[in-house]
Amino acid sequence: MHYLVQSNIYSDDDHQRLIETLEELGLSYETIELGPETKEIHTQTERRNIFVYGSVKLARLAKTNTHWMPGSFYGGNHRFEIHSKYYKEHLLNYQTDVFELAEKIQWKEGEQKFIKPYVDAKIFTGQVFTQTKWDNFVSEALKQPKTPLLKATSLVQASIPQRLIKEARLWIVGKQIVAGAYYRFHGDVPFEKEVSADGIEFAQSMLEIYNVERAFVMDICLSYEGWKIVEVNCINSAGFYPSLNIKTLIRALEVYFS
Repeated sequence: MHYLVQSNIYSDDDHQRLIETLEELGLSYETIELGPETKEIHTQTERRNIFVYGSVKLARLAKTNTHWMPGSFYGGNHRFEIHSKYYKEHLLNYQTDVFELAEKIQWKEGEQKFIKPYVDAKIFTGQVFTQTKWDNFVSEALKQPKTPLLKATSLVQASIPQRLIKEARLWIVGKQIVAGAYYRFHGDVPFEKEVSADGIEFAQSMLEIYNVERAFVMDICLSYEGWKIVEVNCINSAGFYPSLNIKTLIRALEVYFS
């Protein structure tokens, strides 16, 4: 395949490893910069077997190039309202309230809520909020939105915060888990280099229930109620982690889509 890689992703320190991997494997690629006014994507190649990697904006714009295969997997079944119908209680935040960003919500005294985007997962990072912290966040987000997708009517979801033990990201291609990496350990939980077999087994069982896309990422966590799905995301804009073997991922993409 030909890889179209966004070069101005300042928040992802590991994306340079993708370029190095593509060069090591002798694969065709080009880089692209997106600005605030970029409305469409043009490439230096006439090839159609293109895979894009970069920001959510790149994934969203690339989705309109329907002649690219595989191109971009942005949107579709990644949306919570779709895959939650299948995963149900296996989702960490299955029981959730949905409302617009600017909507006033009810808080109990001293209450905390885990709030994250409902549709566009990358418009802000989901986290635990108090009422004051949330009100301040909304005020600042509407004054100076970091993305045009973040607006007063953006849908968000709130749930009860859960105690977690460890969290991992899994890369899935062709309904197979091809790579994985832990990205967070809670408390005094000892570090593990490889995602545990029971976590992989749980995720694979979820793929038998519902396979979101031909390629996507699934974040899972071990909670005190067992393994759960944190969320699923578009593989074209999912950040890498230092322990991820990017070469294994790229080889899996090459085999499946070529």
